[in-house]
Amino acid sequence: MRSRVIMVFAVVAVLLGGVLLVPAAYARLAGDDGIGGGGGGAGSVAAPSPTPPPPPTLAAGPVSVTFKGEFFSWALLDRQTGKISGSSNMTSTSSTESMIKAWIVSDYLRQLGDKEPSAGLKKSASAAIRDSNDDAANAVYKAAGGSYAVPAGGQPGPVIKRAISICGLTDTKRGNVPKYEGFWSFTRMSPRDAVRLGDCIADGKAAGPKWTKWVLSEMSKVQGTTAAKDQKTKSGGGRWGIINGLPKSITAQGPVSIKNGWTELYYDGNWHVNCLAVNGKWSLAVMLRYPIKSGLDYGAQVCASVATQLVTPQPGAALKVPQQPVGKL
Repeated sequence: MRSRVIMVFAVVAVLLGGVLLVPAAYARLAGDDGIGGGGGGAGSVAAPSPTPPPPPTLAAGPVSVTFKGEFFSWALLDRQTGKISGSSNMTSTSSTESMIKAWIVSDYLRQLGDKEPSAGLKKSASAAIRDSNDDAANAVYKAAGGSYAVPAGGQPGPVIKRAISICGLTDTKRGNVPKYEGFWSFTRMSPRDAVRLGDCIADGKAAGPKWTKWVLSEMSKVQGTTAAKDQKTKSGGGRWGIINGLPKSITAQGPVSIKNGWTELYYDGNWHVNCLAVNGKWSLAVMLRYPIKSGLDYGAQVCASVATQLVTPQPGAALKVPQQPVGKL
């Protein structure tokens, strides 16, 4: 009888031991402390999350354009680092044409400080940028202290001299066309200086604290196309070029401020086309001279192509999945 009782107790002990051992073994498999489920114990590995790409921007990179003309040059300024990249001839100059109107307006408004311009001059300042109106630009240029007399000693006039000193321009010179040296449109500027000018307008040095946002806003509202109906004798549609080469992923980040310059010049038989655009991250300029027979659209398309090629990352770039070691049970 006693031996039978002992045997029963032994069987019960084995059974109880098994019940206790199974959960313990399961706990060791599930995790060090037995708290397991799927919450990332020592043996579990969470699936890596894809790393989203940075917001698209413009960044230094190769540019390839099949260009048929006399002069093609571009420059890009990274406004976060101050670094300028571009074509090998980005320090070479060409006439600014209407691109310089953004500076003329800025220079006049900065001199006003906190004062308001007359209603007429404020309207002219807007028209000089939005419609690239020559008469309006001339009125503002005169109010800023500009003169069409040829400066002595080969120096640019006071309005352009201030651009050089305030914006740190190193390649900019007065025009070299006989009888027109004093005209703002013949000012010679390089793409390297043009992106510095764009940065100078955007960071507030050009127009001052009161007027910078106004100037940038006007530049973001430039209107009109390259179509003949939009091109007048003393004004013209100027919303084309770089702005057309930017994807929505960039333009949706905030306004892009632009000012183009373009003229058919009789003395050399070329279109002189310049494109300038700036936002919070970068300043880009493209400057061209090419045969008049190619038309304004040709220059606009070259400017757009340069911008498109500098978009980083390029549209459709794959997401990068971080590589992590696989855990072992």
